[in-house]
Amino acid sequence: MGLPRILKNMNFYNEGFAYGGEAKTVTLPTLTRKMEGYRGGGMSGEVQIDMGMEAMELSASFGGPVRDVLRQWGAPTIDGVYLRFAGSYQQDDTAAVDTIEVIVRGRYSEIEMGDQEVGEPGEFGITMAVAYYKLVWNGRTEIEIDPLNMVEIVGGVDRTAQQRAGIGIF
Repeated sequence: MGLPRILKNMNFYNEGFAYGGEAKTVTLPTLTRKMEGYRGGGMSGEVQIDMGMEAMELSASFGGPVRDVLRQWGAPTIDGVYLRFAGSYQQDDTAAVDTIEVIVRGRYSEIEMGDQEVGEPGEFGITMAVAYYKLVWNGRTEIEIDPLNMVEIVGGVDRTAQQRAGIGIF
């Protein structure tokens, strides 16, 4: 029997600057495959064919306005903002600690100033359209996705290397 890994603490970074004490929540990108139904001759039913990845998105909320984020609004390049989530997860049955980092590059699609109330922590939220994604578990890269350069590495295997070579991208 094993107990789940529980996020015991985290930090969130913007271009290397730590938002300790400011970042409240981070919603990491959902990895979604674009699937399309297909049924050809000789098939007794439809199967789902992998057509690549769907767009990725990251969102986060803070206890009040963040000037650095506001200054990054409208970044001119698709990967103009670098964010990093670092989480410390612990299992209560073994006390084992895992460090999970998610590194993204992209630009903000939304900045929400939210409700502001005197004497209360404010609301400030961001949504980023992600152009690059990397998940590192205890120092080992588990997943790296770079759609612009046609790179998709999972468990150390570059699943798009043959496709890149086939069309002359090295």
